[in-house]
Amino acid sequence: MKHIAESTVRRLSLYLRILEEFEAQAHQTISSGELAAHGGTTSAQVRKDLSFFGSFGKRGLGYSVTALAARLREILGLNRQWRVIILGAGKIGAALARYEGFRNRGFTVVGVYDADPARTGRALDNLIVRDQKELEADVAKLGPEIALIAVPAEAAQPLVDRVVKAGVRAILNFAPAPVHVPRHVVHRSVDMALELEILSYALVSRR
Repeated sequence: MKHIAESTVRRLSLYLRILEEFEAQAHQTISSGELAAHGGTTSAQVRKDLSFFGSFGKRGLGYSVTALAARLREILGLNRQWRVIILGAGKIGAALARYEGFRNRGFTVVGVYDADPARTGRALDNLIVRDQKELEADVAKLGPEIALIAVPAEAAQPLVDRVVKAGVRAILNFAPAPVHVPRHVVHRSVDMALELEILSYALVSRR
């Protein structure tokens, strides 16, 4: 499979959201110009992004909203269900477990884990927080593909090592610390402090 830049994948996700808005409004077609205007990019960029995956639409007629949305869901892997576990049932982990948007995009949370006895055993919607001691056995039974890490910094890497060894293939890290994974594991980090610093720079630079 050819390498596609992360920036392109991000735009495909944005295009899909725009298409879904057009679907909800019963629009049949959309032009590259309309996608560009709603997505904050250019028509040429839209056409280039889509060209990586084949030929879409007809000159002068635009793209079929339904057909293009379906194809983007397929490209992004959203035409199937992905099983997710959450490590850490504190404020961030609990919020992630309750987030309805995951289910709407095909991500099903199948387990939530914590090492704190005060949190284990309590309910988070339809899930019971389980002890991290059960992690390996549950991964073998439930077969999650993705793990969300929402634990203190010092606990992040040991937990990542455990879930990777147990067979999880993708990590989304919310812990305030970098983590390292083998090459065969997909890894992303959400550094909220960094994002705030980028915002603060943007505010300062406008003065």
